[in-house]
Amino acid sequence: MKRSSTLITPILILLAFSAYGQTQKDTLEITQVALDYIESQHNVNPEQFERSAHPRMVKRTFWTNKTTGKEYLRETFTDAMILLAETYNLEGDGFPENPKKEVIILDIYDRTASVKLIADEWIDYMHIVKLNGKWQLVNVLWQFNDAESH
Repeated sequence: MKRSSTLITPILILLAFSAYGQTQKDTLEITQVALDYIESQHNVNPEQFERSAHPRMVKRTFWTNKTTGKEYLRETFTDAMILLAETYNLEGDGFPENPKKEVIILDIYDRTASVKLIADEWIDYMHIVKLNGKWQLVNVLWQFNDAESH
């Protein structure tokens, strides 16, 4: 009796992981969402951002009011990010010649993923969700490498 329960436990664990585990396709698509997010600014390509983000995406960071010195949560939405992708690097001087873009998938569970993007001067933590068969960016929490820059 003891042997059969010992065998069943690892099998159940394997079945649980296979039911909710990531596929290679998921990994590639999630990585592409993170790359589209940052490369849309590199490439001055708002369509590239739009294909990666859900229309209700929210990007947040902490900021300091220069007058009062109080910190607050600053939010940006999809429409503002599309405008940023259209204009931020228009002169080609918004990023280094070879910009850093390291994508680290922290976790994938079924249809949700947490991703860390390490870029040149900042770090973005992202939540990405699979809706109607497509991975889309829904949340970003970011900060400069140097928190004093906020």
